[in-house]
Amino acid sequence: MAAKLWFFYGAMGSSKTADALMKRYNYQEKGMNAVLLKPKLENRDGEKIIRSRIGLQAECEYVEDFLESVKENGRPAYDAIIVDEAQFLSRNQIDALSDIVDNYDIPVLCYGLRTDFQSNAFEGSARLLELADELIETSTVCWCGRKARFNARVCDGHIVRDGAQVQMGGNESYVALCRRHFKQGKIKRD
Repeated sequence: MAAKLWFFYGAMGSSKTADALMKRYNYQEKGMNAVLLKPKLENRDGEKIIRSRIGLQAECEYVEDFLESVKENGRPAYDAIIVDEAQFLSRNQIDALSDIVDNYDIPVLCYGLRTDFQSNAFEGSARLLELADELIETSTVCWCGRKARFNARVCDGHIVRDGAQVQMGGNESYVALCRRHFKQGKIKRD
């Protein structure tokens, strides 16, 4: 079976990171070597740590260092590559990951947000939507019970509509909403 480039995407709180950590565990349980990667920009949980909201965590490497090593040394010594927070990657980094799939027949599983707090695609996510062999949506729910697909940035109990595309934060800064409540700016039941 040929390796694939996967993109698992969803709103914040849809268990993307927990799934990435479980996938790595599954590879390890089968005696395979899978590497966890994240971009250097993602520093909420500390350096070289990936942590899910439910408390699962593992050490990781930086995507930037990993891709530089592949560029210098050729084929990486892994059975799978798992990337968290892939939305923060550049177009060129996604292209380099797809080259690993195509040239070395190593599966690459990328996890990330599809869109930012204004519902605009991140550069890495847009490229993954263009190149990935498999697109898998992970889901979570809005406070109303509908499927949440949007990441609303919040401050003092209100949606923020303007600002830099990237602002690190968790539950204190973002809430997942359905389209209707994202458009209405309603982050909770009255």
